[in-house]
Amino acid sequence: APNQLPRRTDITPIAGMIHACTLLLILLFAAKLAGLVPMAVLGSILLVVAYNMGEWREIPELWKHGWTDRIVWVWTFALTVLADLTVAVEAGMIIAALMFIRRVTATTTVSRVTHDYVRRGRQHILQDKDIPGYVTILRIHGPFLFGATDKLTAQAEHIAEFAPIVVLRLRNMTALDGTGLRAIQDFSDSLSATGRTLLLCGALPQPASLMNQAEFHRHVGAENILPHVDGALKRAAEIWATQGPWQPSQAPPAA
Repeated sequence: APNQLPRRTDITPIAGMIHACTLLLILLFAAKLAGLVPMAVLGSILLVVAYNMGEWREIPELWKHGWTDRIVWVWTFALTVLADLTVAVEAGMIIAALMFIRRVTATTTVSRVTHDYVRRGRQHILQDKDIPGYVTILRIHGPFLFGATDKLTAQAEHIAEFAPIVVLRLRNMTALDGTGLRAIQDFSDSLSATGRTLLLCGALPQPASLMNQAEFHRHVGAENILPHVDGALKRAAEIWATQGPWQPSQAPPAA
């Protein structure tokens, strides 16, 4: 079984709502009492909050995502320290947008169609494949960057309708960034929580290189990352033949 990377599940949107309501109640009914809290205590609380906002445990993983994500992080971090958070966020968004344009531009290619290209392409097409009932196939079409990850999150809401083995077809995913990779990782976690297995197939050079740098195979298993859909269907048949009667697990509440 692949080594599962740690994932935080202790903070949900409900925690933020309770936090906001608690602060509102303090402001409305206990403002005078709050004014008696020593400044040293408030300063300590702010230090702890600032430290937790840094999410330092994510930095080693981010550093594996390539030089573009490193530039965005370093620039934003430096401006947060040297200027202020508002300037840092604005600059980070501008740099991320420029990187987005660069990645999208780099996906445009013009190449000659050869007989070898047509022969190799037959392993990727679905039209002549027999898709068994225990397999659900999803595909990502186009660049899967920070502005498009919600589309995979929307699919995660329908996991109960999926077969026990889910194949994520990446043949037409032309570009991937760290945010997109994290979305795929979260999708894999959601499937695992319900007893389902995720297979990935057909990744192009840039997405495959990023997944390799980030050691994504540790999350889903190297044997579950396949070069084409033919290999994915064969791997799905192996999994289905070795596992017992399949019963979906109860999915945990969405974080």
